[in-house]
Amino acid sequence: MTYNFDRFLKYDEMVSWLHDLQKQFPGLVALETYGKSHKGRDLWIATVTDTSTGTHNTKPAHWIDANIHATEATGSVAALFILDFLANNFGKHDQVTEALRTRTFYIVPRVNPDGAEDALLDRPLYHRSSVRSWPWRDGHRWPGLSVEDIDGDGTIRTMRVPDVDGAWMEHDEDSRVMVAVGPLGAPSGKTRYRLLDEGVLENFDGFTIPMPRDPSGLDLNRNFPAGWGTTVLGSGDHPMSEPEVDALVRAARSRTNVCGYNAFHTAGGFMLRPSSTRADSTLPPFDIWVFNELGKVGVQHTGYPVHSVYEDLTWDKSDTMSGAGDDWAYEHLGVFGWTTEFWDAIYHATGKHSPTDVWYVGPTPEQDLAVCKWTDTHAPGSYVAWKKFDHPQLGPVEIGGCDFFRTWTNAPPSKLRDEVKEHVHFALFQALASPRIEIKLADAQSVGDGVWRVRVGIANTGWLSTEISAWAHKHNIVLPLTAQIEGVDTSDIIDGAPRVKLGQLDGRVRFRVSGDAKSDGTPDRVMHSWLVRGKKGQTITLTATHQRAGTAVASVVLP
Repeated sequence: MTYNFDRFLKYDEMVSWLHDLQKQFPGLVALETYGKSHKGRDLWIATVTDTSTGTHNTKPAHWIDANIHATEATGSVAALFILDFLANNFGKHDQVTEALRTRTFYIVPRVNPDGAEDALLDRPLYHRSSVRSWPWRDGHRWPGLSVEDIDGDGTIRTMRVPDVDGAWMEHDEDSRVMVAVGPLGAPSGKTRYRLLDEGVLENFDGFTIPMPRDPSGLDLNRNFPAGWGTTVLGSGDHPMSEPEVDALVRAARSRTNVCGYNAFHTAGGFMLRPSSTRADSTLPPFDIWVFNELGKVGVQHTGYPVHSVYEDLTWDKSDTMSGAGDDWAYEHLGVFGWTTEFWDAIYHATGKHSPTDVWYVGPTPEQDLAVCKWTDTHAPGSYVAWKKFDHPQLGPVEIGGCDFFRTWTNAPPSKLRDEVKEHVHFALFQALASPRIEIKLADAQSVGDGVWRVRVGIANTGWLSTEISAWAHKHNIVLPLTAQIEGVDTSDIIDGAPRVKLGQLDGRVRFRVSGDAKSDGTPDRVMHSWLVRGKKGQTITLTATHQRAGTAVASVVLP
């Protein structure tokens, strides 16, 4: 099938597209399932690497996942675009070629297929994440508003009801935009309205309208082990209680070569970094510096500003957004984890980035009006005039205003491809910043009487250290580099063990934080030697292995 990254694929379409890509690039793309969703859908992961230079697990890797939140479909488009770009540009684009020759990408294009499928229905149902009923397992609908597409037009918009005490009134310049009624009330003659999401009312008493949480009340991005807690909305029964998160954590953890992590979400046009629960002053200064260095490149490619979730986007520091994937990647894997929040409607309409409190206070009337006018040109039908509707419980209402799913939450189809395409370059940069083990020296020298000294010199030729972060070092997360000698009997090894631990190696990043000394030494290298008995012409195999930085092999013939 042909896909131009200008629409959202339903699950079956996406799986078909993935298999077509694998068939087209069998030496680069491999597909496998890593678990099943709540409703039994296969969870797919694509592995992308040049298999002619080694298997995926012998190279440092970069992890991308997307669409853990049901309505955040732009992230899935971005993941698919990156997958397609890597496969189609191998051998044509220098960075792609180098990255796939020396690194691996693990890409999960849709973490939460059940929730996404509901969001893409002809009559959509919008959930935060999973479709599983929680915390009430029977899916009971409590009295109040139940959000759904009641007029059957394929969108969920806003209902407005005339109310003399209503908090909203029409914008003077465009009736499709509603603005808040201030402390002094509405101007004389201005109709006031009460606004509600489009939907039906359960057990309506004729006066009050409670706003219960969707019976599918989970937030899968609060179900990760890092910082998990019962006070966090939607966190689940326990860490990894949900099959989608349990499978993802196990899949990423089993791929011990993962050196970087990026989760794709919407919206806001931000690149977010840990921590969600801790002040920067409590994190290793080196890691904050590295996050900032990586972020500079992200900004360069994408235009998205970088923010700490805790420092910049947490309004109430006593009520943190814990249990998130990027925090888990940083705290449990020790890698630099990012959350990309795709799409900033305000930026496209005004040229100014959304403020960091937009998730709490929403857009200003001027911003809302600007987005409305912008969509008339770039995404017609995003904002529509109010139309009368005979509501089954409320009687005469009007439905209209904005299609939030295709306007504020996601990029409209006309902008999807342009919105996601530059993010491939940040993904490449992160992958190529990873540590990489290479054997730079391998030789054997005769010391007489059929004894040779076999040497191996190993270097980390990547930018980051083999431990990746100072957090990983502090918490002893990463196993050390090992070197192994083969091709000689253990009894013929006179000095040294067949397999030895050689610690960790710094990367080039260390030379940037040396006070501008410009006198490096070799903290990125290590030498080891064995004394062995052997015969002239005998082949010895030397293997250097690091769980993050890959595997390198060299052979030595005894001279």
